[in-house]
Amino acid sequence: MPRASSWKLLGLAAFAVALSLEGFVQLLRRRRKPLREVLFFPAGITCTDAELHPERPVPCTCKLPHVDSSLNRLLRHLLSAQQSLELCVFSFSSLHLCRAVLLLHERGVRVRVITDSDYMAVTGSQIGWLRKAGIIVRHDQDTGYMHHKFAVVDKKILITGSLNWTSQAIQGNKENILVVDDTVIVQAFIDEFEKLWELYNPATFDFFPNGKNSSPTLKNDPGYVQYHP
Repeated sequence: MPRASSWKLLGLAAFAVALSLEGFVQLLRRRRKPLREVLFFPAGITCTDAELHPERPVPCTCKLPHVDSSLNRLLRHLLSAQQSLELCVFSFSSLHLCRAVLLLHERGVRVRVITDSDYMAVTGSQIGWLRKAGIIVRHDQDTGYMHHKFAVVDKKILITGSLNWTSQAIQGNKENILVVDDTVIVQAFIDEFEKLWELYNPATFDFFPNGKNSSPTLKNDPGYVQYHP
């Protein structure tokens, strides 16, 4: 009988230890340091092979400076996506950022893009390459600009600021990016993205509001967008 009691005490002790460990893990999670990072631009021209070409030999032998920059850090935040990337950006001509978005798409990450109709077709725009790769892009259809510049990574991390996704903004302008994982703020931007995603659904576009062409086939074609490569 005493031996049975000893096993019972050992079992209770093990259970108590397990509960303690679980509580400790939960405490660590609650105390996890929040993500609050500010990136300033212009960013110097640096090597981005580690982020954009992980298949190449390491270390890279190119002659560009191998130092950390705001662009490198921005790329790493974007490429941390495992499940989804919601991108809402006014102007998109940066080859580096386009490469990052295409990499995510190739890895199976669900990428959705909202952009401005006027700037998606300007010289140097990368929107056509995104669409060609199979990424769904929607754009505004009204007179005001779709002027947002933000991305949401895995519905957990928000990347936003003054930076347009252009080489000029990255290398020449005084710009900023804020990276945060505050759930309330992130959810607000997710809600805004989803609202615009439905608002700019091409299935509901009225391309000919003046009745100049009433072709139902063109009007209801979800693949039709105002882009000319």
